[in-house]
Amino acid sequence: MRWVESGDVRLAVYTDGDPADPVVLLLHGYPDTHRVWDEVAARLSGRFHVVRYDVRGAGASTGPRDRRDYGLDRLMDDLRAVLDAVAGGRKVHLVGHDWGSVQGWEAAGRAGLRERLASFTSLGGPGGRHMADFARHGGRRDRLTQLARSAYIGFFLIPVLPELAWRSLVPRLLARRLRREGAPPSDGHPAPTLVRDARNGLWLYRANLLRRRRDRAGPPVIDLPVQLLDAAHDPFLTSALAGWCERWTPRLWRRGIDAGHWAQRARPDTVASMIAEFVAHVEGASPSRELRRARTGAARRAFTDRLVVVTGAGSGIGLASARAFAAHGGEVVCADVDGAAAARVAEGIRKELGGTAWAVQVDVANVDQMVDFSRNIIAEYGVPDIVLNNAGITVAGPILDHTVEHWRRTIDVNLWGVVHGCRLFGAAMVARGQGGHLVNVASLAAFAPTRLLPAYSVSKAAVKALSDVLRAELAGHGIGVSVVCPGFVSTPMAGHTTYVGADRKDLAVRWLARRRYPAERVAAHILRAVDRNQAVVPVNLEAEIGYALSRISPRLMRGLARLG
Repeated sequence: MRWVESGDVRLAVYTDGDPADPVVLLLHGYPDTHRVWDEVAARLSGRFHVVRYDVRGAGASTGPRDRRDYGLDRLMDDLRAVLDAVAGGRKVHLVGHDWGSVQGWEAAGRAGLRERLASFTSLGGPGGRHMADFARHGGRRDRLTQLARSAYIGFFLIPVLPELAWRSLVPRLLARRLRREGAPPSDGHPAPTLVRDARNGLWLYRANLLRRRRDRAGPPVIDLPVQLLDAAHDPFLTSALAGWCERWTPRLWRRGIDAGHWAQRARPDTVASMIAEFVAHVEGASPSRELRRARTGAARRAFTDRLVVVTGAGSGIGLASARAFAAHGGEVVCADVDGAAAARVAEGIRKELGGTAWAVQVDVANVDQMVDFSRNIIAEYGVPDIVLNNAGITVAGPILDHTVEHWRRTIDVNLWGVVHGCRLFGAAMVARGQGGHLVNVASLAAFAPTRLLPAYSVSKAAVKALSDVLRAELAGHGIGVSVVCPGFVSTPMAGHTTYVGADRKDLAVRWLARRRYPAERVAAHILRAVDRNQAVVPVNLEAEIGYALSRISPRLMRGLARLG
């Protein structure tokens, strides 16, 4: 630790990492100290010179003699003093959380400070002038929602009572909130000086909100690379208010995090990775796929820079979907048990669509292959944004003519293949903390079973149930789950079906060809399901009718199952 003088206060400054590396300055919020950044700083210090300091009146730093000296002008003087002491004339990458973010927005728009910044990353706090402009011009419902979330500020402006609350009830409420967010109290956070820091920090609100300037000009344009980290479960800040900052940031990258207000403690790996990627890009490195996707403002296709994994991509619905995602900007991994077929699809995407695609051979029923497949994809290309579990097989004929091997192979591919894809890639999406989407292809047979497809109907009904369960579990992580249930589709599936009992292959092939419902139309439904986060998607007329009847009259569906 070192001391930096700023007017009548002494600021406690902490540094980690090699001073020769790019400087990353982490600003904390209220009622925290620099220790709120401990986990993130530890992950950044190997690549950057990490600087933190306790703001005036918090932690080891002293407070001003006049309690009114917590205004943004004084806070900017403190930031300038720290930059003078640690930056050595170099530009600094500023990162702010909560009130630290409010300071960051102010610095990024203030002459004399913005020239000293290389970039700014905001987490959990808009600028003061952004808030004022939102309050005047934001949508009525958005403003009311944000007002409800900010109700505590009105309490903080009352004399005496907030100080008493911090001495009694509020520290316990804060600890409970931290545990709920997955960031339980730890050594250093909240700090031992919490009550004193919180009482001092009340003047951040009083000095800046009660005595704010009546500036009607609106926020300044921020001519810096700005990264906005939007915590999906922040109880104090709405996405509408966070997004209001986009209007004045022509070079903005906006990224979502599956976390609450203290995202840097609940998800330090995710936050540190986002900061490191952004800083490295500003310093000259090529942007990661996630960072390219986060860039706002440019004209973009629906799935630009999204990594999509498609199983069963060698033909039919999988082929059509892989091409559709690529046509809309996705980078596609085409996986199939037939490696040559997957390679043809990937080559077609590259040559005919000018897209990005790779081919992988994998048997989705083989758990060892799927484990290796998922690990290799994540290691080489990153965590997928979308996974389409499409691979499937069909055995047609009476149930008593199905052998154990028929049952085993159908369940292994149609159900276990989906389980493996959801479990392995879903876990990676949760760990990444940036959301995603799983799409599982079932069938009309999931809710309209037929005696001609017993094992197939059972496996597809299980896929639908699995998808319903997964959707409920993963919704809190920002991960969507859709189950797509096509009716009869004109694909090569009938020709690849195993028939037991009476040989119905020629009839089935002719009938599906006459149906004239192409796989490309199913692919369009799949892309729409991802875009709209739809739960159950019956595709084509017979599927829609079957789904409706299964909910209205299960008895009728049991009768229809007897038809040949």
